[in-house]
Amino acid sequence: MALLVALLLGFVFLVSGAIFRLLWGGGYGPGGGARGWSGPPVGLLLLGLLVVAFLVGRAVRRVAAPIGEVMEAADRVAGGDYSTRVQVRGSGEVGQLASSFNQMTARLQANETQRRALLADVAHELRTPLSVIRGNVEGMLDGVYPADESHLGPVLEETAVMARLLDDLQTLSTAEAGVLRLHRERVDPVALAQDAAAAFRSRADRGGVGLDCHAPVPVPEVDVDPVRIGEVLANLLTNAIRHTPRGGSVRVAVEPDPAGVAVTVADTGPGIDPRDLPHVFDRFVKSADSGGAGLGLAIARSLVEAHGGRIAAASVPGQGTTMRFVLPAVDSASGSSG
Repeated sequence: MALLVALLLGFVFLVSGAIFRLLWGGGYGPGGGARGWSGPPVGLLLLGLLVVAFLVGRAVRRVAAPIGEVMEAADRVAGGDYSTRVQVRGSGEVGQLASSFNQMTARLQANETQRRALLADVAHELRTPLSVIRGNVEGMLDGVYPADESHLGPVLEETAVMARLLDDLQTLSTAEAGVLRLHRERVDPVALAQDAAAAFRSRADRGGVGLDCHAPVPVPEVDVDPVRIGEVLANLLTNAIRHTPRGGSVRVAVEPDPAGVAVTVADTGPGIDPRDLPHVFDRFVKSADSGGAGLGLAIARSLVEAHGGRIAAASVPGQGTTMRFVLPAVDSASGSSG
């Protein structure tokens, strides 16, 4: 700002001097004889200084006003009002500051919404098992129910549900925070998929669902945590078999991909509503006949992304659903972590 003022003053002096030379003649600096000072008249210099002061004041106001708005908005955000936004004026540095502030508050608002939704969902998921446990224990203490296996069994089952929910939440939170420990090793993705399919074959047979795994062409090895990727496959296969009617089929395919190795789990179930498809990987999103808490696909996405991969869902109502995730091959993997 000081440099700007100096430049403007110099410019005014030069312009006033040029005007003086044109109108009255003469030069700059101390003159000889009776004239004394041969530069521009004092009045013209004062007029120039007033113009400079006006321009500088206007420039300061144009900069200070948006910054003042951002400071006031920051105070509101500090008080918990994450819906605060400021007006973006221009594309300069001040405009970029306002735009960055709006992006920050938008993220804060989204995080606060997710936090509240998470707390409400966790409370909802814990309410049912706690109600079962409380009802059975109170009945046994009051002598209404005998303390036998038929009444203690549901208590144990519901504690297992709660423990599984807490384990899933811990896995999800650590994966999303990027602090999940992965015990990587080079593995054959075809063998990994075949092992997962073999583990679920008896469940598929009981439901009258065909299950097969194939790899049409050779694929490179992947550098992954086989236990965690096994969890991803288990989640996908569980959902696929559950939603496939008797007589349908589930197919697991492993094939090369430009980004590494792609694993696909496709079923012939009823498919997913197009309105729900963009949210299938969100927390606590589940269908009416789901037996879980709605965290399986959210965990699958977090685990795949923790390995540097990506996962996507495609579905046509009435024709089934396809879940596909891609993992970096050994040559393009970023390395191991333990």
